[in-house]
Amino acid sequence: MKSSKINDLVAEIYDELDNIKRLSVTVDETWRRLPKNKKNRGIYEESLALKLHNFYTACERIFCKISEDINGGIPESKNWHKRILHQMTLELKDIRPPVISKKTELELIEYSGFRHVVRNIYGFEIKSDRLSHLVNESGRVIAMFCSEIEEFLKFLQKLKE
Repeated sequence: MKSSKINDLVAEIYDELDNIKRLSVTVDETWRRLPKNKKNRGIYEESLALKLHNFYTACERIFCKISEDINGGIPESKNWHKRILHQMTLELKDIRPPVISKKTELELIEYSGFRHVVRNIYGFEIKSDRLSHLVNESGRVIAMFCSEIEEFLKFLQKLKE
């Protein structure tokens, strides 16, 4: 892989990580402002759902960039979203180490599923219990994801040398 292509990939991944970190902050801010009164919570819950949707979308963008530039392409099947997530846990001998751990994959499966729900329902149909669980876990999951991606970026930097 050419050094310039690695530089581009690293810059694109860092850009997405910055977006994820910004999302994490806004999730926390919105969660703290969530009204106790159930009647006034709807708009906040919709906002939180969209932020979690965007978090997983940013993760998937990183996976797509890696898949395109290193793996040789994005899986071509109906279930490519699931396949690309799983592929990121695999070591590709003589190509790359795993991008994320199996543990992170399991955590991200929940956010992937939630994103699918958010795309296919009205905002007022969001289940508060599921949303609360994902919001409460999001800081930990985002930190774990970012840490593993930063480790992968170290691999890319070494590859460049």
